[in-house]
Amino acid sequence: MSERAAVSLAAALAVAAMMPAQAAEPIKLGFSAELTGSLATGGKQSLLSAQIWAEDVNAKGGLLGRPVQLVYYDDQSNPSLVPGIYTKLLDIDKVDLLYALGTNISAAAMPTVISHNKVMMDTLALTVNDEFHYPRFFQTMPYGPDGRDSISRGFFETAMTMNPKPKTAALVGADMEFSRSALDGARKNAKRVGLDFVYDRTYPPATVDYGPILRAVKAADPDVVFVASYPADTAGIMRAVGEMGINAKIFGGAMVGLQFAALKTQLGDALNGIVNYELYVHEPTLKFPGIEEFIAKYQARAAEAGTDPLGYYLPPFAYASFEILGQAVDAVGSLDQDKLADYIHHTTFKTVVGDVAFGPEGEWAKERMLTMQYQGIKGHDIKQFEQVGKQPILYPTELKTGDLKYPFSEAGR
Repeated sequence: MSERAAVSLAAALAVAAMMPAQAAEPIKLGFSAELTGSLATGGKQSLLSAQIWAEDVNAKGGLLGRPVQLVYYDDQSNPSLVPGIYTKLLDIDKVDLLYALGTNISAAAMPTVISHNKVMMDTLALTVNDEFHYPRFFQTMPYGPDGRDSISRGFFETAMTMNPKPKTAALVGADMEFSRSALDGARKNAKRVGLDFVYDRTYPPATVDYGPILRAVKAADPDVVFVASYPADTAGIMRAVGEMGINAKIFGGAMVGLQFAALKTQLGDALNGIVNYELYVHEPTLKFPGIEEFIAKYQARAAEAGTDPLGYYLPPFAYASFEILGQAVDAVGSLDQDKLADYIHHTTFKTVVGDVAFGPEGEWAKERMLTMQYQGIKGHDIKQFEQVGKQPILYPTELKTGDLKYPFSEAGR
């Protein structure tokens, strides 16, 4: 198996030099990292977040008087490599704590993790535990008890604020696990608000030309278009939209990639009007204690790490995953997996993404998925995405900072 191994020890060694008591055996946090391949954008963000957390913890004396050490291997964004990586982490590296990132990677890791009875802290994994019902799985994405519904709920609730109300919907997405789950929820939400389907198709993961797909959607003439796509798909779909246009009143949904700086700056003002899910945007209702300090640390190191320069989407939630693990270890006073799982299940944690409490399946007890719209984007300057009002929150109501602009074809495009 081709693999790249790396161990983050610099901070731990520095602390050990200043504090002799820290010469104890390190606490090892292990994970599979998407450092190359199609998911590397997220993997590199997650790794940098883990490194910042480990340095922060070690600067305060570590956990249980021991330094934290990161042990990770590049899975090349290939789920087939993941079981072997977690077997190595657990059987050879003897890691104490586990982390995973993403739906496809996490699903591939779960059987190995379950067989070793380890706590698994996860980020960006949609409904992975719906199949396993593993009591030691915890997810820091704010999907809530039903991620299939929550990722699209705000999109369809927002669509029904239009006057006149929409009547028809088109659903399109990749034939892969995340997109299929998102489309399942979209069907349920669209039916709930009374929309009729005029198009509902998936496309193969290897699709390159999205023109025929968009032409078919356009021919169906839907009021609402919901797209569930991965980053490469998202870019291709947006190119097709730019070439031939679309007459929908509202367009977007679960388009992964629009959250990343590279695609934001590439698309520029072509983003205007898109309504999409988000996790964090620079809006006044999301000023949680510590989040701006963390983002400042992340952004200062992003260029050197070769990762997303904004760090709004994934990094705060990855960092929160490690905060939760650290707080649980400190509170329990050991690495006992039963005690850690029980404590995490029954505790509300203070994190950089706000208060986090988990339900029975290890998802957030209450969902907090954001639906936002790109408005007033001009050109390709990255700094504008740090400005309030460029990505106003439309849903949920308690966090709302702006109103929907429609139809899509006229929403600042």
